[in-house]
Amino acid sequence: MSNAIKVITPLTDDIVMSLKAGDNVLISGTVYTARDAAHKRLVDLLDKGQPLPFDIKGQILYFVGPTPAKPGKVIGSAGPTTSYRMNAYSPKLITAGQRGIIGKGEMSAEVAEHLKKYKGVYFAAVGGAGALISKSITSAEIIAYEDLGAEAIRRLTVKDFPVVVAQDCHGGNLYKEGVKKYARL
Repeated sequence: MSNAIKVITPLTDDIVMSLKAGDNVLISGTVYTARDAAHKRLVDLLDKGQPLPFDIKGQILYFVGPTPAKPGKVIGSAGPTTSYRMNAYSPKLITAGQRGIIGKGEMSAEVAEHLKKYKGVYFAAVGGAGALISKSITSAEIIAYEDLGAEAIRRLTVKDFPVVVAQDCHGGNLYKEGVKKYARL
């Protein structure tokens, strides 16, 4: 990804606003993992007015349930899971300050509207490349919901984590634009 934009977390409004659907991005810094069960717990906390187990402002949530780490490794295979299952939860988390999502597959129109309103971005990671992606993860620590196993929330430190902007804060949507582009051929 020689033409990739390098981004360091946490995300700021300026960073998010500079990104456009189709941009190749290399993320470095902290990323948090969360899947369905963890998202439900996070939203339940917000609904009760209770604090989250980490400061979500400016953060990226990666929809992943990594496999156990092999000896000498920080994490196992860590490929993205299908994002639509988090559509019910993502708007509330974006409203609370989350600015980035990493997953695979298109997010809902409601999530897209929240990305525009609150300056957020949805990144797509390559499904089926979990072992390769895990090489960009330099540390992994469970910080909440250990009882969820692979779905526990982890704080990852990443270096040059490869993603593509799939849905941006300007309404750009690579999934829709890609279909239109190839439908004309």
